[in-house]
Amino acid sequence: MDITEVILSDHHEQRRMFGILEEIDPERTDALGSIWGRLQILLEVHAKAEELFFYPRLLKLQQDRIEKETPEDETEDAIHDHNEIRDAISGVSGKTVGSDSWFRAVAEVNEVNSDHMGEEERQGLTDFRRHVSREERHTIAVDFCAFEAEHAAGIDAHDEDPKEYVASHE
Repeated sequence: MDITEVILSDHHEQRRMFGILEEIDPERTDALGSIWGRLQILLEVHAKAEELFFYPRLLKLQQDRIEKETPEDETEDAIHDHNEIRDAISGVSGKTVGSDSWFRAVAEVNEVNSDHMGEEERQGLTDFRRHVSREERHTIAVDFCAFEAEHAAGIDAHDEDPKEYVASHE
């Protein structure tokens, strides 16, 4: 087991669930609400697990590599992205499931989440595969998966200050 593969698997599941939502008839509000409820939990728990287990280690990667972004920049950007995802998720609340405004709000979540996943897959996951041992990637993956399993019913999600997050993990 490797944390980079676990994260990629989660990303695949998120994309799959957004695709399912796009294919359900708007009048099937029961199905839409159930799928969205599960996807919301997956997004929030995944983001928190990354903040607890993945990004602290990314911050500890060697600082003198020549990269487009330093681990601090990548992490700060990722925490900002997680906040955008949480905020977009909040934008779905209060909308009538299956309505045009509900679908627009869900599409916004999909867009900000997709942007984040793309950056993470190109940068953070690549850095991990190149610079973190397979054994350590395994250990992080176990902790990450255990957290997700323990919180399968959801968490109380809240925004993090990106600069404070980075400072507290240096």
